Amino acid sequence: MKIQNLAYVGIETSNLKAWETFGTKVLGLMISDSSDKESLKFRMDDRPYRIALHKGNKDTLKYVGFELHDREALEDAKTELKKNKVKFTLGRKDQAKFREVEEFITLYDPMGIQIELFYGRSLDYQRFISPAGVSSFVTGEMGLGHIVLPATNLKANHNFYTNVLGFEDTDFMKFDMGEGEQAFTAGLHFLHCDNPRHHTVGLFESPHPNGLIHLMIEVPNIDEVGYALDRVNTHEVPLQSTLGRHTNDRMISFYMISPGGFAIEYGCEGWQVEWKDFTTTISHAPSIWGHKFQVPE
Repeated sequence: MKIQNLAYVGIETSNLKAWETFGTKVLGLMISDSSDKESLKFRMDDRPYRIALHKGNKDTLKYVGFELHDREALEDAKTELKKNKVKFTLGRKDQAKFREVEEFITLYDPMGIQIELFYGRSLDYQRFISPAGVSSFVTGEMGLGHIVLPATNLKANHNFYTNVLGFEDTDFMKFDMGEGEQAFTAGLHFLHCDNPRHHTVGLFESPHPNGLIHLMIEVPNIDEVGYALDRVNTHEVPLQSTLGRHTNDRMISFYMISPGGFAIEYGCEGWQVEWKDFTTTISHAPSIWGHKFQVPE
């Protein structure tokens, strides 16, 4: 199976209005014309949307959409899933219409996170104009960005994403968590798919009440990151981490807390890898400099 990229995410929210402000005025995303009273869709590029917010009673990750090349690739994926005895269902026509895709299937990872595989995504020919003045986002063949998911059983989740979905290892990291008798070491796998982005999925050996550790979106340069930091301060958005540069993907970024309770990483200069010359790495520290993580007040 060859997944092309992370194409979209769906999030359930108890506060659609807070997301509207956060998405437009802080992240700089554009509201899609296909939004309605029950949902809010954010654009980043020429795709109809990249992030969909669904009105609900809780704040949690609802689904993750991965793009496949074409109908044949989706049929091959179905065959591969059956071979691995992974159950899946065909998405309804009304659901495909909402996602603006030709066809998709739904399955679940070992954590119970809803995964969607699709082909045939629409294009939106209305020009992307950021309400916060962001020049553009780094998407294209590399998709929305990357996502880090909770994986309390790291081995089972790693097996699912690599041996079933076809992701490949990029980097592995370990973190010392907690103190005293509560101390433990948590692993973090970074995985790539069929595009140059250093990692599209991260699997962190820790639970999270919202079903999502963080979502990364990338801008073209450090000035756009700086402008975003200014907007964070203006709108009093809590930071999870200061500005820093990561060791493995070399990204300069900071982390903020979204209205959904999970983090958004906002960065630039992510490593675009030539995979034929790449060897999987082990990182012993998350950052070269900066990235001082803190508990928001």
